[in-house]
Amino acid sequence: MNIEEARNELVELANTRIYFGKFKGKLLIELPEPYLVWYRGKGFPAGKIGKQLEQMLEIKVNGLENLIYPLVKK
Repeated sequence: MNIEEARNELVELANTRIYFGKFKGKLLIELPEPYLVWYRGKGFPAGKIGKQLEQMLEIKVNGLENLIYPLVKK
């Protein structure tokens, strides 16, 4: 993956909304960390959204949210 592809993936991650559950419609960056930890214990969903939820947990655990917020399109 080159730098442009990685940037595009981060921008997409920053602007992805969850389409199910009690936080339906929220940006992934807006999901509370305990919810993501719960998913890790339960097992992330299959597919792209599962990968994105897992990535978001890593971002939050490592305190990198401030790198994602500027990428959110208003």
